[in-house]
Amino acid sequence: MPGLVGLITRMSRPEAELRLKKMLNAICHEDFYSSGTWIDESLGVYVGWTALKGSFCEGMSIYNDKRDLCLIFSGEEYSDDRIRVRGQESVDGSVECAYLFREYERNRSFVHDLNGLFHGLIADRELGEVTLFNDRYGMHRLCYHQAKDGFYFGAEAKAILAARSELCEIDYRSLGEFASFSCVLEDRTIFKEIKVLPAASVWKFKNTELVSKSHYFEPREWEEQVPLTPEAYYEELRSTLITNLPRYFAGRQRMGVAMTGGLDTRVILASHPPAQGSLPSYTFGGPFRESQDVLVGRKIAGICQQSHEVIQVGKEFLTGFPEYAQRTVFITEGTVDVSRADLYLSQKAREIAPAKIVGTYGSEIVRHAVMFKPVEPPAGLLSPDFLPHVREAASTYASIRRQHPVTFAAFRQSPWYHHGVLALEQSQLTVHSPFLDNDFVRTVYRAPKSSSEEDVRLRLIMDGSPALGRVRSDRGVGGNGGGISSALMHMFQEFTFKAEYAYDYGMPQPVARIDNFFSAFRLQRLFLGRHKFLHFRVWYRDQLSNYVRQILLDPLSLSRPYIQKEAMESIVENHLKGNRNYTTAIHRLLTMELLHRTFLDAR
Repeated sequence: MPGLVGLITRMSRPEAELRLKKMLNAICHEDFYSSGTWIDESLGVYVGWTALKGSFCEGMSIYNDKRDLCLIFSGEEYSDDRIRVRGQESVDGSVECAYLFREYERNRSFVHDLNGLFHGLIADRELGEVTLFNDRYGMHRLCYHQAKDGFYFGAEAKAILAARSELCEIDYRSLGEFASFSCVLEDRTIFKEIKVLPAASVWKFKNTELVSKSHYFEPREWEEQVPLTPEAYYEELRSTLITNLPRYFAGRQRMGVAMTGGLDTRVILASHPPAQGSLPSYTFGGPFRESQDVLVGRKIAGICQQSHEVIQVGKEFLTGFPEYAQRTVFITEGTVDVSRADLYLSQKAREIAPAKIVGTYGSEIVRHAVMFKPVEPPAGLLSPDFLPHVREAASTYASIRRQHPVTFAAFRQSPWYHHGVLALEQSQLTVHSPFLDNDFVRTVYRAPKSSSEEDVRLRLIMDGSPALGRVRSDRGVGGNGGGISSALMHMFQEFTFKAEYAYDYGMPQPVARIDNFFSAFRLQRLFLGRHKFLHFRVWYRDQLSNYVRQILLDPLSLSRPYIQKEAMESIVENHLKGNRNYTTAIHRLLTMELLHRTFLDAR
């Protein structure tokens, strides 16, 4: 993921520069990244950065006329237009984010007014200070390690490992969380001595020492707002979208949109209709049939008068899966499992447009959709010494779930569960996420207390574009009013959605053997591909069986201290024979093993 790396230290300049070089090389994943370094020996700051070419933060670093003040910024920012106009005075227009520099000169607490997913560093010689900061959600991650010889930071933990290889030690509490959730909770990484900068942080250094840790925002500021009436809430939400969405369509990069059959992306298109042919669209498809996403996405693209392509996940992805799996683990460092095809998909999407606008987080923020929960590992798989860490993860999750539902969705679920997917996307694309807009999220906190089941997104779509509102979603929601036909369509799509899940990931263990017996009759084609494009239960059993066996039944894998050898062998063999369904467990096991091979064994 593009971002900053560096250290704040009093070590000798040659030694610090050598470490900085190693750190920067660790996150230069693609040849379409731009990169650079900036050093101020008097402040003891050594910083480097990568950025996607043409992106908002390409062209770092930014100085004042006296060159005693420097800003280095990574990510995206969508602040009020007044801030942008005010900050553009006397600033080099070739650097898109240069207005932030003038805003800092005007207001030292300017970070509170920023709107987006970002992190950055300010070096101020006049004050003798270095400041690290990040966005209020903690989505544009910045890892750190505080050592005797200095303070290390990086957009990816591996940058710190490049400078301090002795830190490459797995945190078993974090690994237990990964075994349960496919991500790490709170402000931890998978590595024991490397943490994540808390959300909304402003950390200040003087004479290379960390002198203050402050937070410029707490979710309770929004939790304590007075709820609005249903009509006032709707009008405020719609006004916020219409006002703020144009900023998310701006920028120098050509932008595309991942078109789905759901409602979130359609809310964006209805609230800010793109000009004809200005927003190329694409939908992800699978090998069995055209899914509801493809069918509905193509229809939406036609109504919006935009081009549309289907990015197929099939033979090419499966052939390259070993490489994609390893790269996924390398980039995300234990924040997502190998079942995500987002690296492959983002590479294909980049061929269409180097930036994209996404509807991600919409249903989570507005409808409080919960995207992850504890998953119990198969009995006997994990060692008795390791199992308490998995159970502790479930306890941590239970306490977090008691928070305000919007706080959970925006400030917990998004930076923990969604971070890995975002990191994969950002390794290839600039990602614009309007449902994490500050004004939008703040407004959602003011939703009325009534328990109405009406989905406000349907009204937003219909009021913005009746033509889009008349199209049913992939789950049969919306469309041309109610009636028996609409109810039947919704019931049918819900049935096929749940049937596909039951046939794939959720297939009960006794049924797996029966399905395998009838596999010659290709029953899978009756169920798979109607809603999903990834089918790992079948793929692990068939096309990827050799890879699964090679990785998980290797003596090295079977010797890991948290694994029970006999249980692992039984799980793999029974799944590959088609007698049982251990898809989720295999996701976790493959990822945990690749984590060891990529980081610990490589060391």
